[in-house]
Amino acid sequence: MAKKNIIDEEEEEMDLEVEEEIEEDGKKKVAKKLEDLPGIGKVTADKIRKAGYGDFRKIAAASPHEFSEVAEIGVETAKKTIAAARDALEMGFETADAILERRKNIAKITTGSTELDGLLGGGVETQAITEFYGKFSCGKSQMGFQLSVNVQLPQEKGGLDGGCLFIDTESTFRPERVVSMAKAKGLDPDKVLKRIFVAKAVNSDHQILLADKAEELIEKHNIKLIVVDSMMSQFRSDYTGRGALSERQQKLNKHLHQLQKLADTYNIAVYITNQVMDRPDILFGDPTAPIGGHVLAHNATFRIYLRKGKLAKRIARMIDSPSLPEGEVVFSIDEAGISD
Repeated sequence: MAKKNIIDEEEEEMDLEVEEEIEEDGKKKVAKKLEDLPGIGKVTADKIRKAGYGDFRKIAAASPHEFSEVAEIGVETAKKTIAAARDALEMGFETADAILERRKNIAKITTGSTELDGLLGGGVETQAITEFYGKFSCGKSQMGFQLSVNVQLPQEKGGLDGGCLFIDTESTFRPERVVSMAKAKGLDPDKVLKRIFVAKAVNSDHQILLADKAEELIEKHNIKLIVVDSMMSQFRSDYTGRGALSERQQKLNKHLHQLQKLADTYNIAVYITNQVMDRPDILFGDPTAPIGGHVLAHNATFRIYLRKGKLAKRIARMIDSPSLPEGEVVFSIDEAGISD
């Protein structure tokens, strides 16, 4: 107990010293490097850099408890550090024209179908979560394979010349299918496979951990797409019954926010597939509904409902989007992949 009090007193003294350095002539100096932040000395700065918090954006987006554990500082000190990082980034109100200018950095990944690209406003968007849901064999996983290939195309051909992280929760990833799609696009299959990093999630906690640890690979291998196939499979298995629903939704919400944070921070696209259920209360019309509840519905930027047509045809319907109108298009899936 005495040791803990000494540490707390040292932290308080350190905070006061740093505050004195930042406060000058009654004006608050804006931090320019990690060591300028309250509570962050040289040793702590080196520690958080190794933990992946090397820039102000990551610190500003962190929670106090999360950052206090990483930096090994008190929660109150962590709050001051995060506040200073946000001040340095000017994370307040800004005019809409500035946001419009920043959104010009957003890119699109082609699906392979001009009709489907049109429905999505040009393709699968970066800095967003795009959800495709539907019954089994409707083409959700096939779309994931196709995007993992197409993201490697040069920009003039609808790609981002980047790699892909593929989180497989249903044991459905098939490299043979990726090879056939890569050949159809005129790409070297061996090179394409080497730029797709696959991890099989054994449960929902492992799935969350894979997303939390994704930053290292994103920075090292120029990752421009994250695929989660499927989002709810492990959550559905781990949390059964109404008593576990609250905990499941809380963890799901945190997981989705982490994926969105990665999308925003690194300007990458997130594509997720989702399972469905049949609603018994719907007597007329299509009873198919996505699982995940309101948490998933609110976090997905774009929601597309897929269903099978005749032969190789698939029907995609826009269910929700912040900027695009509802619509429905037809495309096909064959040996070469996704096409009109």
